[in-house]
Amino acid sequence: MAAAKGKALGSTGKLTELRQRIFFVIGALVVYRLGSFIPVPGVNPDAMTNLIGQSGGLLDMFNMFSGGSLGRFSVFALGVIPYISASIVVQMMGSVLPSLQALKKEGQAGQRTLTMYTRFGTVGLSAFQAFGISMALMKQSSGGMPVVYMPGYGFVLSAVVGLTAGSMFLMWLGEQMTERGIGNGISLLIFAGIVAGLPGAVTHTLGMANNGELSVLKLLMVVGLVLAVTAFCVFMERAQRRITVNYARRSGGQKAYMNQTSHLPLKINMSGVIPPIFASSLLMFPATAATWFSAGSQSHWLQ
Repeated sequence: MAAAKGKALGSTGKLTELRQRIFFVIGALVVYRLGSFIPVPGVNPDAMTNLIGQSGGLLDMFNMFSGGSLGRFSVFALGVIPYISASIVVQMMGSVLPSLQALKKEGQAGQRTLTMYTRFGTVGLSAFQAFGISMALMKQSSGGMPVVYMPGYGFVLSAVVGLTAGSMFLMWLGEQMTERGIGNGISLLIFAGIVAGLPGAVTHTLGMANNGELSVLKLLMVVGLVLAVTAFCVFMERAQRRITVNYARRSGGQKAYMNQTSHLPLKINMSGVIPPIFASSLLMFPATAATWFSAGSQSHWLQ
């Protein structure tokens, strides 16, 4: 009786912890979505939205990952891309620099040092990207409207401080979600940014079907394709190769232990979505950079 009561209390405690973790993740995502509507001062939101739509390429992809924050030029416009880039750079340098290789072998203490380097790199990349974007926006206009109301170093300073602080806050929020929530916090923030545009896309598609612009057959084909791609992604994410590990027979005292067999699971997709995001950014950067130059410049070959 006492054992059954103890098991029941243990199950209740686990459910309470799980509920707390789920509520923490939901609250963090709500904070993320609210922050994506806090604009950086001095930017014309209509002109910025039109500029993002006309440029496409890298800016359009970043706008999707940030849940539309870049189109509104909010404090979360940079999203978690600087953190992802800094993480990849630190990992790549860890295979080249002996000092970083030594840190990898030091266990948790070395990992904390590498995390600190990643955070410093995130600050530097965020400030650099914010400076470049703010300087470029001062020269842009869309539909005859300037993107920046009052260009100058005051706008650049406010943009760099606001965007860098927003990126660092998202990095901290992602780490808190990983530690106190469920799953990987950075991946959840990217997922939330992408899913934020899903209701609008569904509404637009249904509107096209009601207006006759999209036939029922094509609509069913789109739905079927989305479900098939989703199922394939889930399958590839959960797929693993199980390597059999055999432990030799051993004896301890008067007891002899028989051979034991276990499995070492190796996931097919161990790196996740970080490398494709980084590679897409590199591939689309030249074409996006070409759109920032004047029409008469010799930059058309970049596109």
